[in-house]
Amino acid sequence: MKKTMFNRRSLLTLGAASLWTWPALSQTFPSRPLRIVVPNAAGGAADITARTVGQKMAAALGQSVVIENKPSAGGVVAGEGVARSEPDGHTLLLVSSGTAVSAALFKSLPFDTQKDFAPVSMLATFDLAIVVKEGGRIKTLSELLAYARANPGRLNLGTPQIGTTQNLAAELFKATAGVDLQVVPFNGTPAVLTALRGEQLDAAIDILGPLMPQISSHALMPLAVLGAQRTAQLPNVPAVRESGGSLAVFNVSSWNGLAVPARTPTEVVERLSREVRAALAQPDVKAKLLELNLLAQGSTPAQLSEHMAADIRRWSDVIARAKIPRQ
Repeated sequence: MKKTMFNRRSLLTLGAASLWTWPALSQTFPSRPLRIVVPNAAGGAADITARTVGQKMAAALGQSVVIENKPSAGGVVAGEGVARSEPDGHTLLLVSSGTAVSAALFKSLPFDTQKDFAPVSMLATFDLAIVVKEGGRIKTLSELLAYARANPGRLNLGTPQIGTTQNLAAELFKATAGVDLQVVPFNGTPAVLTALRGEQLDAAIDILGPLMPQISSHALMPLAVLGAQRTAQLPNVPAVRESGGSLAVFNVSSWNGLAVPARTPTEVVERLSREVRAALAQPDVKAKLLELNLLAQGSTPAQLSEHMAADIRRWSDVIARAKIPRQ
C-alpha cells in the first residue's frame, strides 16, 4: 500500500514539474540561437525567404537565426532531423507545398508530416502559370482547351519531374477541365523550357518566377496563372478559373511556411508565429520577396495546419486518379 502511494505521489510530482516547465520555457525563450532547416539548396527562393525572415526574427528575439540547407529527395533529411530535435522552439523546418506532395507521394517517410510537426506560420505563396511559345498557334487558354478537345491525346503539356507540384497541378488541370491531353514530365525547368521553345511541347506549366525572364524577353507567352486571382506581376493575364465551367473553382499555388517539432510548448509556437507575421508585415521584407515573385503571407498555426491537411488530401486524390506510382 505504501509503495502504491509513493508511486502516485511520484507521478503527481513529475506531472507538476512538467506543467511548470512549459511556462518557464516560454518565459526564457529563446535562450540560444535558432536554426531554420531548409530542405533546398542555398540561393533558391526557399533559402532566400528563410534568410530574409530569419534576419527580422533575430532582431526581434534577441538571438541569431542560422539557416541550414539540407536538400534531399522529398525533404526527407531535413524533416527527419527536425522531427527528432528537442521540441523547445529553437529548431524550425521550412515546410512547403512540396512537403504536402511528399506526404501524399511517398509510401513511407521517417516522420509523420501531420503528427510530428507543429505548424508555426505560412511565409509566402507563389504562382504557377501555363505558358506557350511566343508566336505559336495557341494564343489564349480558350484556344488551348479548344485544341485539346478537338484533338484528344495530341496536346503535350510539359512539366518538371513526376510528383512535383507543377506536375500534379497539370494532372489536376487536365482532370478538372475534362480534356484528354498528355502531361509530359522533364528533368527540371530548363529542360521544359528548351522543349517548349523547340516546339516539342505545345504548352507547359511551371512556377512563375523562373518563367518571368523568358516572358519578359517575349520568348514565352503566359496564357493563365493557376491561383485564385491574377498576379501583380502579370495583371493582364487571366486566372484559369476565369474560364468558367468546371474550371471556375480551380485554384493551385505553391507556398512555404515554418514548423517546429511536435510537443513544442504552445506558448513558444505562438510567440514564433507572432514574430514571423510581424517580419512578413515589414515593407522591405514584402519587397524582397516580391522580387522573387513571392507574395508575403503569414498565418496562424491553425491556418497552416488546415492548409497542409487540405493539400495532402488534394494531392493524394490527384496521384490516385492519375495512377502515379507511389515512391
